[in-house]
Amino acid sequence: MKKHLTLVLILFISTLSAKPKHDYVKIKTNKGECIIMLYNQTPKHHDNFLKLAKEGFYNGTLFHRVIQEFMIQGGDPNSKTAKQGQQLGEGDLGYRVDAEFRDSLFHKKGVLAAARDNNAAKASSASQFYIVQGKKWTDETLDEIRKKRMENRVIPEWQRKVYKELGGTPHLDQNYTVYGEVVKGIEMVDTIAAVKKSPTDRPLEDISMEVSLLKKGEARKLEKKLGLKNNTL
Repeated sequence: MKKHLTLVLILFISTLSAKPKHDYVKIKTNKGECIIMLYNQTPKHHDNFLKLAKEGFYNGTLFHRVIQEFMIQGGDPNSKTAKQGQQLGEGDLGYRVDAEFRDSLFHKKGVLAAARDNNAAKASSASQFYIVQGKKWTDETLDEIRKKRMENRVIPEWQRKVYKELGGTPHLDQNYTVYGEVVKGIEMVDTIAAVKKSPTDRPLEDISMEVSLLKKGEARKLEKKLGLKNNTL
């Protein structure tokens, strides 16, 4: 009997101490909140975003550029103190993050990706990011954008299916690093993308964010609830 109880206790403790398969961050705004799973396949972006989130860097920054059926962008350090109408998007932290393109990671609706300038190496901004809203595509429109904006790069059939059923922005693939995805609260993205904005795509109403890391216990529960334990991304 004692051996049985000891085994049960060991299994219980082991379950409590088990490390989640992924790290998760919560983005909270006055337009709702979402939870993002950071990909393990993009370690440089993963670690950089986590570092900034833990430091509280993102708290008080704005979603400063929103385009419906495309994406919502934030993370400009200058946005923390920006005046109404001030153009944003040029702020940085003095370094870049090396590009981490993966064939399996693409711009489907809800992915987190890194903004960047026009540097030849396609290295990412240290802090600015965007979340894809995108739109749904057909085979005809996918073929058209391949010719016009993707240099005829092949879109795998399984990715085509996602672009047709879920949506996204395929012409950004292999040009900007994708390093996470919304697993809960995609409604926040749709709501922000639909707000009224200026001619420079800045929302007329400031939309600030708070970004926090989910604790280990919260992450375990989320993975169990959403079936994310076996996700290899």
